[in-house]
Amino acid sequence: MKTVEEKSYKHVNFLWDEKKASEREGDEVALLLYRSNILGADLRITNYGGGNTSCKTMEKDPLTGEEVEVMWVKGSGGDIGTLKRNGLAGLYVDKLRALKNVYRGLEHEDEMVGLFNHCIYDLASKAPSIDTPLHALLPYKHIDHLHPDAAIAIAASKDGEQIMKEIYGDDFVWIPWQRPGFDLSLKLEAAILENPNLKGLYLGGHGLFTWGDTALECYINSLDAIEKASEYLEANFGKNRPVFGGQKIDSLEADDRKNQASEIAPILRGLASSYARMVGHFTDDERVLEFANSHDLEKLAPLGTSCPDHFLRTKIRPLVLDLPADIELADKQAIKDQLQPAFKEYRKMYSDYYENHKRSNSPAMRDPNPVVIIWPGVGMFTFAKNKQTARVASEFYINAINVMKGAEAVSEYVALPLQEAFDIEYWLLEEAKLQRMPKEKPLSRKVALITGSAGGIGKAIADRFVSEGACVVISDIDADRLENANQTFPRDTSGAVTIDVTDLQSIRNAFKAACLEFGGVDIIVNSAGLAISKPILDTTEKDYDLLMDVLVKGQFSVSQAGVEIMRVQGLGGDIINIASKNGLVSGPNNVVYGSAKSAQQHMSRLLAAELGPDKIRVNVVNPDAVIEGSKIWEGKWAEGRAKAYGIKVEELPAHYAKRTLLNEIIGTKDIAGAVFSFVGGELSKSTGNIINVDGGVAAAFVR
Repeated sequence: MKTVEEKSYKHVNFLWDEKKASEREGDEVALLLYRSNILGADLRITNYGGGNTSCKTMEKDPLTGEEVEVMWVKGSGGDIGTLKRNGLAGLYVDKLRALKNVYRGLEHEDEMVGLFNHCIYDLASKAPSIDTPLHALLPYKHIDHLHPDAAIAIAASKDGEQIMKEIYGDDFVWIPWQRPGFDLSLKLEAAILENPNLKGLYLGGHGLFTWGDTALECYINSLDAIEKASEYLEANFGKNRPVFGGQKIDSLEADDRKNQASEIAPILRGLASSYARMVGHFTDDERVLEFANSHDLEKLAPLGTSCPDHFLRTKIRPLVLDLPADIELADKQAIKDQLQPAFKEYRKMYSDYYENHKRSNSPAMRDPNPVVIIWPGVGMFTFAKNKQTARVASEFYINAINVMKGAEAVSEYVALPLQEAFDIEYWLLEEAKLQRMPKEKPLSRKVALITGSAGGIGKAIADRFVSEGACVVISDIDADRLENANQTFPRDTSGAVTIDVTDLQSIRNAFKAACLEFGGVDIIVNSAGLAISKPILDTTEKDYDLLMDVLVKGQFSVSQAGVEIMRVQGLGGDIINIASKNGLVSGPNNVVYGSAKSAQQHMSRLLAAELGPDKIRVNVVNPDAVIEGSKIWEGKWAEGRAKAYGIKVEELPAHYAKRTLLNEIIGTKDIAGAVFSFVGGELSKSTGNIINVDGGVAAAFVR
């Protein structure tokens, strides 16, 4: 065998690091996790959540003290790229193999999954997946079951078995398509017994099994198998006919694609959310455009995907928009009306698919809307319950495109029969997995744009929203501070864009970014602000204009741009305006700031009255004396307020607390909590209201 240093590949990434591996030497489970993570780091090898890996070790039985063989395998719902010890299931190998004695046949497949629990060795195990026996019945120490695009392209082609033999000779055996389960594991075992020198197995329409005596040997065997398939496909691309039949239309230029995508995204989001609100993702990846712009799009897109992992996340087929790429999108309601029939037709197609293939015990029909929407010349949209799921669906459909490209290059692409597809999509075991998923958080499926959110109150609101399940677009005029703030959020939960709320183009760009990143906007929080505290004779015209432009005109302009998107979506929404106690209470040296805050409050009431029929709620949170994290207090505002009260700047926090009924200092999290109370569902029938978060200032009581 070649040494590690000599291994090099063109079509996959060789990521094995001997130093890192040596740190895990003697710990086969640690090596399993290492191998799994580097395999999952390359989406050409396996997609997110797809495939599974295992190893077998000798362990001491806690009851008998005897040495027993234990298999460690990726548990249900895991992802090998991010797999950790707590994502593994540890099971007795002899007990798993003994299940052959109680297996009653194909019609009783599902009962076997419950019996896996009787085979658990490690009580901290993740729930064993349906693929567990596929690993247990094979005699190898390390096993990879992967979904590489190149291998699935062969597995999903009409002449797949013949092509496999041409590539691998007698090193691999073909197992015809069958839904994963105990019966399939028996077929894999039988193939090994008949061919003890095999290096791997091809599962028709599904994926690849490879193995080795060590983690490294298994890893190299997997990469070798994928590389050979990839080389074969590459040699055939364009050999007999142009890829996907050749290009039918041209793509728009990159900037124009993104402009069109950002304009249409809220329309698509609204239409795709007729059953449940969805979050969007957009890509104009060159692989998507090659497929979307091709002659074969009309032939291949309706066929759907082949690998079960693909269509579980993308639905059986995409919706292709019959819309010129350069169409004018100014009249969004007209475009929405134009697209309505296509969505209606898709929902009917899906409903017919369900009705024609359902079993007597099938779960109820799920959301009939498309997950994948292809716009030739522009790109691809995906919609799901959150950004991560939408992004992963996009990645999976790109995998499916790669599969179709490869299969068509060497043979003819073959999708799963619809009944087989349905039986997996509505498999009771899949339904049970869905039911085990955590309950969605209150702001799940919501997208919020928050101005002035690089720090202080705005950042605290963004933090709270993300913790409650929302996607956030943080926006601020301070680009450096904004970038640092955005790095504090987990992946797929945030986007960041600079904004000047006095500049209409800047505002439009911010909403464009929100639509491109997440598909639209559901919540707008106007938190951008500043404060100037001066006596009237010291207040300049510049001071007046700046306060009014940022606080009043800024709130108006941001709300106006957001309402346009909310109306197109047709999903209602929330506007929360961060005003101040000073809009209700008269104080010294504060005439313009207080007037601007009062204008913010009354504008909110007026908007609440106007937007109620659109189910857009408009409410106000009035903070007072929030010093924590606020840039306002870094300037002359603090000096001005201290001078007005005849105290020192450092005495301000205690001063503000002592004047409240509760004698409390107000923090940014207190304001974030009040904002969440308006949007979290408990006050869903409240609009035009004000919540004071000031520790109790009697003069600020609204009523």
